[in-house]
Amino acid sequence: MKKLLFGTAGIPSSTQGDTVEGVKQVRKLGLDAMELEFVRNVNLSEEKALEVKRAAEENRVVLTCHGQYFINLNAVDKKKLEASKKRVLAAARRSFQAGAWSVCFHPAYLLGMPEKKVYENVKSAVKELVGQLKDEGVTIWVRPETAGKLSQFGSVDELISMSEELEQVMPCIDFSHVCARSNGKENEFDAFALILSKVEKRLGKDALNNLHIHAQGIEFNEKGERRHMMLNESDFNYNDLLKALKEFNAKGVVICESPVLEEDALILAREYAKIG
Repeated sequence: MKKLLFGTAGIPSSTQGDTVEGVKQVRKLGLDAMELEFVRNVNLSEEKALEVKRAAEENRVVLTCHGQYFINLNAVDKKKLEASKKRVLAAARRSFQAGAWSVCFHPAYLLGMPEKKVYENVKSAVKELVGQLKDEGVTIWVRPETAGKLSQFGSVDELISMSEELEQVMPCIDFSHVCARSNGKENEFDAFALILSKVEKRLGKDALNNLHIHAQGIEFNEKGERRHMMLNESDFNYNDLLKALKEFNAKGVVICESPVLEEDALILAREYAKIG
């Protein structure tokens, strides 16, 4: 990426029409990115995906994808594990057909297991998935996302480690989830800068130039994330996040998963542009 792009999680609320029209609306709003939301199911046909790809190319909109919520790559039940793998593959294949650059997903639940065992289970599954995608020529970044709940797998360090070990894998860093997971402790410039420093040190400058980020307001309790909120109705310190991203000259895509999609995505884009 040549710069940091901002966009919406799904088609903007102001869209009159389908995903193709959503891509066009993103450009009209002055945003540069949009995330395909496959969180319930893969809701694009192959034919429609090709239309979306054309629209994205014509409107210079970078696409990402959020895979289905119903994924647990640490599932004990083999049927649930295989179903989870199929969901990741389906999202990756269809979003790649639509021209998406990166696909993220919530990888697993801990299920009371030791963290090291969960890590190995998830890594094994992700390695298998990436291998299959590579065999099919599906060259999309596969990105396990930082988890917001303490019951979920996906700390920053775990995902950086997995990205060090596996090809075609990078973390999707949801800084709001990081804030919630730490019960609000990681919610200021130094904490955000430390994460970016780890990415640069362990994954290289190229990783800082190809970030897939989520940022939105967040409500949390002692167990972590409760719900996403509007930026200005939350204590999430997005101004410090933007300053850290500017300080590190980060590039890539920032997707806003706020309940008011384009309103908050535009706030992030405009506030970032003001930073000298």
